[in-house]
Amino acid sequence: MNNRAGVIVAAVVCLLVLGAGIVWEHFRRINSEADRLILLVPDGARFSDPRITVWLDAASEEGLHVVPMHDSSFIRPLFPKPRCAGVILPDSIHVRASDLLVSAVREYVAAGGHLMLVYDAATQYLNGFYPRDRSRLSDLAGTDYSLYQSLGGNMIRSSDVSGTIPVMDELGVPPGKYYPFLPPKPKKSDAAGNRDAQTQLRRYEYGNLEYGSFVTSGHYSGQVLLRSAAGVAAGRHAFGKGSALFVNLPLGYLAGQTDGVLLHSFLNYFAVQELSLPYLLAAPDGVGGLVLDWHVDSNAAIQALQTLNTWTILRQGPYSIDITAGPDTYAVGDGKGFDLLHNPVSGALVRKYVGLGYEIGSHGGWIHNYFAAHIETDDPQKMAVLLQLNSAAVEQVTGKPVVEYSAPNGDQPEWVTRWLESHGFVAYYFTGDTGLGPTQVYREGRRVAENIWAFPFVQMDRAASFEEMRIEKISPDAVQQWLEAVTNFTATHQQVRLVYFHPPGILSFRKEVDNWLEKTAQLKAQGRFRWYTMVQMATFMNARKKVQWTLTERDGLATLKAADPQTLAHETWKFPADKFAEPRVAHGSATILHDSNDWLVVAGEGNQLSVESRISGR
Repeated sequence: MNNRAGVIVAAVVCLLVLGAGIVWEHFRRINSEADRLILLVPDGARFSDPRITVWLDAASEEGLHVVPMHDSSFIRPLFPKPRCAGVILPDSIHVRASDLLVSAVREYVAAGGHLMLVYDAATQYLNGFYPRDRSRLSDLAGTDYSLYQSLGGNMIRSSDVSGTIPVMDELGVPPGKYYPFLPPKPKKSDAAGNRDAQTQLRRYEYGNLEYGSFVTSGHYSGQVLLRSAAGVAAGRHAFGKGSALFVNLPLGYLAGQTDGVLLHSFLNYFAVQELSLPYLLAAPDGVGGLVLDWHVDSNAAIQALQTLNTWTILRQGPYSIDITAGPDTYAVGDGKGFDLLHNPVSGALVRKYVGLGYEIGSHGGWIHNYFAAHIETDDPQKMAVLLQLNSAAVEQVTGKPVVEYSAPNGDQPEWVTRWLESHGFVAYYFTGDTGLGPTQVYREGRRVAENIWAFPFVQMDRAASFEEMRIEKISPDAVQQWLEAVTNFTATHQQVRLVYFHPPGILSFRKEVDNWLEKTAQLKAQGRFRWYTMVQMATFMNARKKVQWTLTERDGLATLKAADPQTLAHETWKFPADKFAEPRVAHGSATILHDSNDWLVVAGEGNQLSVESRISGR
């Protein structure tokens, strides 16, 4: 090579290095969010794919920043790894992966990164074949799995999933979604052993809840979180300077089939328990609580409501009360309905509840049992007439728009949800996704609606309503313990959940309900608990979706900046105190509170906020 050619080559190399440096510096600046979690997806995958958006929506509801990224953007051989707090390899959409990606992920964790590895992610080569002996990421997971050579089609096994009560609580699973929800009474010889007692995830009505997971083999050197008959269902494992949270359950797939509690649980666990990230709470002012949803089906509720009016229950609230308003219940002309428009007792009861500030909603379509029996089989246009009749009757008596709904027998085809949203409804009770707070539902792998919120109920093992608990022969003491446990859960985790009942069914539990209400009154007086209606929470959640916020870090100082086109009032961020010093408001209005092991930043009026917090130890 002559001197001239050498000079040209050197100049080209310098330009490439300089250009790479400029591009990287730009990339670093625009991706400096200290809390973002990268969701790795295959090249060519559209970020609008429901298998991706189900993760993004769950993360948004959990108040986290999860950002999808194609594999090639993560690998980038000429650039350092993109800055992030952690990386997620999701199930279902990322079954296939190149050796290059697997190596890049392993190097990232070994160098101090944090990975959430989910189920079948990267278990296949790009050509669709499984490695013969085990997953290429078994060393990161901490256990051998995807054992195709030895097990073939039997490498995935369905079974119950269990863990300890403290782990279920750390995961944010509410009591009753796992059962038993209280530790066994201690033995004199081993009073401390109860923390290790196992409890199972449970399914409403059916009890046993079976999930598929890969059979695992060999010693697991990390901390087991959940177990199944297949082995390790979830666990955390150190690798090099970093760590991997291995979740051997199809989180994204399950969330797409109205079973999203574990996706939400592990996203929050990874971000908060593992990484100590700040997040935006899904409760106004950071105060958790309950929606108590009354279902009024027929005239059988009238006497029960009159009895309830003499209880202490009306001293609290507000509650959601959803009514089937027509004159009939089983068939046209049977005269067994609540008959809101013509029965003066029914009308007086509803007007009393309106005066107390309760939210009156619609419970199905005009004829409770007939509507429930025909909703899946009859012409939707015909059934929509009954929906309209019912909501119009409730609106006529209450004098305000009806915007919340409960389905008789919990039967809600997708067309009903779309009809509700198109008619201004913002909230509905839901029998799927049990254990979750307000959520925007995926059914058959796709999201159903945009601005209407589902409110799944919390269960007590196989039961949810009081009459179901009586049928299941759950003792009154156990019912009271569950009610108090769920209340404590919402207060401690600063989340909102829904409990529902039918007025006739609650009458057998007066003492237990009165005792429970004493507990809620105490927590409310401490500022740790509130009653909410579905409409209140749906309105809050829709406003929360408009909040834009970022968390950046420079020289050990974390800065949270938030903006909203209307107001940030009541939005609340939680900063784990083990990582962050007491936040300071640099701009805007906010109150700083210390809550147990966390700092709460409760925004006041105004549409912009800036808060700074020194990262502990720096």
